[in-house]
Amino acid sequence: MQQDLRSMNLEEMAALLAEAGQPAFRAKQLFGWIHQKQVAHMEQMHNLGKPLLSYLEQHCHITVMELERKQVSRDGTEKFLFRLADGNDIECVLMRYRGDLSKQRNTLCISSQVGCAMGCTFCATGQGGFVRNLTVGEIVSQVYEVNRHLQAEGDELPVGNVVFMGMGEPLLNLDHVLQAIGLLNHPQGQQIGIRRITVSTCGIVPKLQELAQQKLDLVLAVSLHAPNNEQRSSVMPVNRQYPLEQLMAACRKYQAINRNRISFEYALIAGFNDQPVHVQQLKQLLQGMDCHLNIIPVNPVANTAQFSRPDKKQVSAFVKALQKAGLKASVREEKGTDIDGACGQLRGKVLKQQQSV
Repeated sequence: MQQDLRSMNLEEMAALLAEAGQPAFRAKQLFGWIHQKQVAHMEQMHNLGKPLLSYLEQHCHITVMELERKQVSRDGTEKFLFRLADGNDIECVLMRYRGDLSKQRNTLCISSQVGCAMGCTFCATGQGGFVRNLTVGEIVSQVYEVNRHLQAEGDELPVGNVVFMGMGEPLLNLDHVLQAIGLLNHPQGQQIGIRRITVSTCGIVPKLQELAQQKLDLVLAVSLHAPNNEQRSSVMPVNRQYPLEQLMAACRKYQAINRNRISFEYALIAGFNDQPVHVQQLKQLLQGMDCHLNIIPVNPVANTAQFSRPDKKQVSAFVKALQKAGLKASVREEKGTDIDGACGQLRGKVLKQQQSV
């Protein structure tokens, strides 16, 4: 079975080339071509020599994804639907920040799985079910393929921030996610700063504890969405296995080890989790933690008519009430709401179209 070069780190490439009888410096050359220059084809690595290229073509491949569909928002956000080698589709979203509320950067929201097993009721990805984990190469390829797109567009800024908030639960593919982070952060690769990488989770407690032991200086984002077990379990089935008491204990332990602020994602649903009582419950739940609440007015998704989006006045009032209660909270700057920007929406739409043919 051929090895995927985009899934390999420098040590693995060195071992591969040692088997081929190549000098040690070749590994750094190969790593640079794959992870810094992000080549998609073997013949682009012109300084490796024909014998080595021939060996690599026999024993390796480079993960390349086919762009199946792209949508562009009025605000410049772009959603990509990529077709994988096995015919499955994944999504990633490019968000361009140009100094409106933050400094100039390109942020890419990437997927870690095909589909998702968590079944959160307001999430389009969860409605489609779980298919499989992504390989390391498929994870980093989202960044590499979008960078190639940016270059072709003449955008001088490559992807500089990565958020694992696309399709899937990153902690259920933790080994591959960690390896991908290592490649994206590598000084001879994309050099994306570790503090510019965010990993989101809905609360897989054992895996959160495992991540804590890695002592990585990344940003942790925890999907909270409700301040009590009854409500959280009704929209997030994972809460039945790992209730808030366990989740918050794991978050506090994570923070004790890593000393970094934790972001809590809170999808605001009109009449469900936006009342004064919820402010008080959040205050009690997060007491004493160094954390920030990202308030996200819920995205309308197929089959979720029961979840309505609060109006701007309601959102503003809720955030002000949180701040008055002593919590750090803000409304996340929204991107791409006019192009099915939420996780899994475009993939779900394409799957339905394919099924109806």
